[in-house]
Amino acid sequence: MGQERDLAEEQDFLDEAYRALDAMRAEASAVMADVLDLGRGGTFQSRTERDIVVRTSLARLAQLELGDQALCFGRIDTHPSAEVPEGEVFHIGRLAVANEELEPLVVDWRAPIAEPFYRATALDPQGLSRRRHLAVHDRRVTGVEDEYFADEDGELVLPTKGSAEVREGLIEGGLALGGAGALLSALGAARTGQMGDIVATIQREQDEIIRAPLTGCLIVQGGPGTGKTAVALHRAAYLLYTHRFPLERQGVLVVGPNPLFLRYVEQVLPSLGETGVLLSTVSGLVREVAVTAEDRPEVAALKGDLRMAKVMARAVASRQRPLREDVSIPFGIGVLTLRVADTEHVLSRARRRPGTHNQRRRFVEIELSRILAERYRKLAGWAEDDDGLDETMRQLRGTEELAAVMARVWPRLSPHEVLHDLYGALPLIRLAGGRLLSEAECELLARPRSSSLEEVPWTSGDAALVDELRGLLGPRREQRAPRRVVVDADGWPDGLGASHDPAEVARLDDPARRYGHVIVDEVQDLSPMQLRMVERRSLSGSMTVVGDLGQATGPCPPASWAEVAEQLSPRRAPTLVELSVSYRTPEEVIEVAAVVLERSAPELVPPTPVRRAGIAPRILELPEAEVDAAVANLVGEARSAISEGRVAVVVAPARMAKVAKALEAAALDAVDPEADPQRGLGAPLVLLRADRSNGLEFDAVVVVDPEGIASMHGELARDRGLKTLYVSLTRPTRFLGVAGSDTNLLKRTKVQGAQNLATHPPVE
Repeated sequence: MGQERDLAEEQDFLDEAYRALDAMRAEASAVMADVLDLGRGGTFQSRTERDIVVRTSLARLAQLELGDQALCFGRIDTHPSAEVPEGEVFHIGRLAVANEELEPLVVDWRAPIAEPFYRATALDPQGLSRRRHLAVHDRRVTGVEDEYFADEDGELVLPTKGSAEVREGLIEGGLALGGAGALLSALGAARTGQMGDIVATIQREQDEIIRAPLTGCLIVQGGPGTGKTAVALHRAAYLLYTHRFPLERQGVLVVGPNPLFLRYVEQVLPSLGETGVLLSTVSGLVREVAVTAEDRPEVAALKGDLRMAKVMARAVASRQRPLREDVSIPFGIGVLTLRVADTEHVLSRARRRPGTHNQRRRFVEIELSRILAERYRKLAGWAEDDDGLDETMRQLRGTEELAAVMARVWPRLSPHEVLHDLYGALPLIRLAGGRLLSEAECELLARPRSSSLEEVPWTSGDAALVDELRGLLGPRREQRAPRRVVVDADGWPDGLGASHDPAEVARLDDPARRYGHVIVDEVQDLSPMQLRMVERRSLSGSMTVVGDLGQATGPCPPASWAEVAEQLSPRRAPTLVELSVSYRTPEEVIEVAAVVLERSAPELVPPTPVRRAGIAPRILELPEAEVDAAVANLVGEARSAISEGRVAVVVAPARMAKVAKALEAAALDAVDPEADPQRGLGAPLVLLRADRSNGLEFDAVVVVDPEGIASMHGELARDRGLKTLYVSLTRPTRFLGVAGSDTNLLKRTKVQGAQNLATHPPVE
């Protein structure tokens, strides 16, 4: 009876809240309609004001659009106090809703008053007497979960926070969780192919990071399943709510590891009412080049090495060169001579001046024209105070001869042109890399010149070097025409996610734009040169970067967070925090993956799981000829185990075609989400490259040939391959299957003193 009464009470409230929300939408639509009815005419000021009202109304309507998400998901009751004898009640939701009398009905989850909903514990109830989680479906309250807290003088026994169930549930004696039932329900729900928000189930350690101060660099270390990606995105929404005035103007940038990942997370911020955040890959920030190729591991490591910053500076300096011989310039009544010594003197002065290469070019041009104008004055017999000197300098700068000299001594340069020229000439590489790079390293950088810049096989490592050169060169002033924005098959600007509006795309035409706050996911995979790119995008050093050293699968893995901080926050010590609890990855999966982590990064400790899936991992060691057939069987077993949801088959790139053929032979429609972005990660069964699985999650995962994944980067990068395997193993929320001819990497040794995990019988 009590449960039914609570449901009815919350349903009445929710109905009132939705009526108020509908009224707010209608009001915003009416304001826009009234302005549009005025027509297109009027003064410039009236048209400008009308456009502002329309944009504001559209933004408000977008903010009020919830889709199929619940408006309200929680409630907090406070203890009575002298100020409020009966206590207070606040409903927590995705956005603030008020009735016609402007009385608040629902509190935005980001508001300070909502903080106890996420922070309260038995030891620190933060003034709460009760916290209630609401289960809502299609505007209907389907369940409530209450937690009670004692006041300062009371002794209240809290409900049990663990479970001894064999099937899916919380680990007995585990951590105290806020809204444990709601959390378990969310984690056990079938994946949709896109990341959902966690606004209703944020835990205390996550909330502390989300609400951390704006200033400075915040580094978040979090193992698989700790929710670091969701925390970073919710932090973006929180900062925009709390610091709306500066950040809406300055912008927020979110950098992800690859386009597949961006598509996976693209709906999180819109579901939280924020559409003005820019999502991009790190290479997507470099608009001059389109990444179409991959470097060999040793080349990628070299291009990401911090020494390349000096190499790029030398490459630019090598284009600042005095004349080899004097030049004669016919002008007016005579012939003027520009001497080698003249150019040496002017270039020496120019190199000591501040500014970029292209900015200082103007100084060189003016000084050389001044030297020639002075010589012409003497030749023509003018007085020293003659006013014609400036006009003579202007005319000299317009001559073809001086233009040719400038093209030789201080040319106007573009970053991708410089890099293309450098790669195409081994002598130039040796000149720029002298005493920094070995002869073998210089040869690694060399590649044949392409017939045009559009045909160059640019890589992500090249993009970082182009960005470094852009900072050294500055813009080419004569390129004033708007740059064409290249879009992909989904209509996104190349390399960018969809969480931005057309105005944001237009602002990208400034390639050197800096942002009020920068968020980076999987930061451990960025090279030092890519980290320098990120640092250049920050307006004031305000950043949130999340990652896991245990999942460092990039070509230049950092040995510590200090190495990352050195590039991202060189002038101010960052704040380092850790997410230690794995909510998504169940205990059974963590146990298997921990064996691999122990081999690749023995100094790291896997996160503590809070739940078990109740499904034992299936690890099959079979003859090589039987592996691919076993994969098809494991997919069938996975589907039976999870009932509904999404399954991923994760393999090394070299084995993709072979496994795809085996799945096709078994009549299984496996989608490559990179080749088929329309179905993408939303397909029931996907075939995924192991090195593209970072940050993704599935209900069930079948990992093929663990030894092949561990060796995919070569034996010299064995640790990198092992970490790629660790990432692959930790993608499932419920079922893990492994098939390979060699599964020794998943077996604990006798020295480690644990049972062999690869003892499950093969699928019949």
